[in-house]
Amino acid sequence: MAKKSADKKDGKKKKKAPKRGKPAKVMVVTAEPKQVSAAVSGPAISPLAPSAFPDLPAIAGVRFAAAEAAIKKPGRYDVMLAEIAPGAAIAGVFTRSATRSAPVRDCEAKLAALSGPEGYAILVNSGNSNAFTGKAGDGTVETVCAGVADALAIPPAHVFTASTGVIGEPLPAEKITAVIGTLKDGLDAAGTELAARAIMTTDTFPKGAVASGEVGGKPVTVMGFAKGSGMIAPDMATMLGYVFTDAAVAPEALQVMLTSATRGSFNAITVDGDTSTSDTVMLAATGKAGNAPIVSARGADGRAFAALLQAVMRDLALQIVRDGEGATKLVEVNVTGARTAKDADRVARSIANSPLVKTAIAGEDPNWGRIVMAVGKSGAAADRDTLTIRFGDILVAENGWRAESYTEAAGAAYMKGEELAVNVDLGLGKGAATVWTCDLTHGYISINADYRS
Repeated sequence: MAKKSADKKDGKKKKKAPKRGKPAKVMVVTAEPKQVSAAVSGPAISPLAPSAFPDLPAIAGVRFAAAEAAIKKPGRYDVMLAEIAPGAAIAGVFTRSATRSAPVRDCEAKLAALSGPEGYAILVNSGNSNAFTGKAGDGTVETVCAGVADALAIPPAHVFTASTGVIGEPLPAEKITAVIGTLKDGLDAAGTELAARAIMTTDTFPKGAVASGEVGGKPVTVMGFAKGSGMIAPDMATMLGYVFTDAAVAPEALQVMLTSATRGSFNAITVDGDTSTSDTVMLAATGKAGNAPIVSARGADGRAFAALLQAVMRDLALQIVRDGEGATKLVEVNVTGARTAKDADRVARSIANSPLVKTAIAGEDPNWGRIVMAVGKSGAAADRDTLTIRFGDILVAENGWRAESYTEAAGAAYMKGEELAVNVDLGLGKGAATVWTCDLTHGYISINADYRS
């Protein structure tokens, strides 16, 4: 992790409030995957895409807007602005890339020195990552932050930016500052979908999620949106995520919970094993829900809120995998029985990032020998004679050899599904880890070969 690191009531009969601190029942609103014809005009929507962008409720104290700045090309929204009311708490996690972008470095520095009661703003552009752009990139960040600060009457130190897109190309600040007035005029609590669309690059669909429950006897909502499709690997990815809640949470506790939720969500996914220069996830808590401020992640209220946060962040992370460039399969890799949790994580990532495993899955080939290979190369402790491999519930291999009950036909039939599980038990201890990935198809090559053209 980086220096500063980072998870409505329906109007029906009112329920009796639970005792303070009782863990919230998490209600997650998302959408089911759909089949989409590859014949649609423009980039084909992922076959694993949700049926629609979810109905994200307004969060008291937050407004959104989107505008067209034509940063890479005209004809689409490519800048979004989020305005956050005074009194909010804010936290962030960022890429650990040694070549991280100018906006990431600026956000890290601002979070480390944050002070003052004024509100905040988040401005994000797509089409250009403002990464590896030297002092010019730093100047662009400063210019954009000054423009937003002036428009919203807040300190420049309370303006956070992010950029996603091509690396190494100067980002013209004037294109963004020219639309700040438009963004200000368009601010709307219901503007989340346009904001989510404005931050997309190779994404084929916008990604949103929401969870609601009770914290400290008060109804609390957590909602967010994200972008990401390729250059996705732990330490996050070419991904941006913005999460908002009306809960009251102290800044220190908010940071701790964001960092923890990131481990089991955005840092547990991989599309291609490549970590971006621009990864950013930010969380803002407006405090408008009226709950007693959460001051510890360990208390009952903290745990209740953390469950809502984790639900939203994991949902968004899995949507990124569903939109993996060229993806046709969502794959969950579960590793148990490792000597340590770290070993389990190594094995899970070795399997999830293996081009041979991922291409076999794309071809619906139950080539379990590639799983054996990936376990062996991981660097984690492993023993041939204690290793067990399953595709879903199908026992494939055990005791150093293919299971007597396994048939190639059963494995091949399982591989035809859109959502698959590769389950590996090392038989050496209690360490466990889960990583989500997707298959590797010809589509990935086509998208990335033409990315700048």
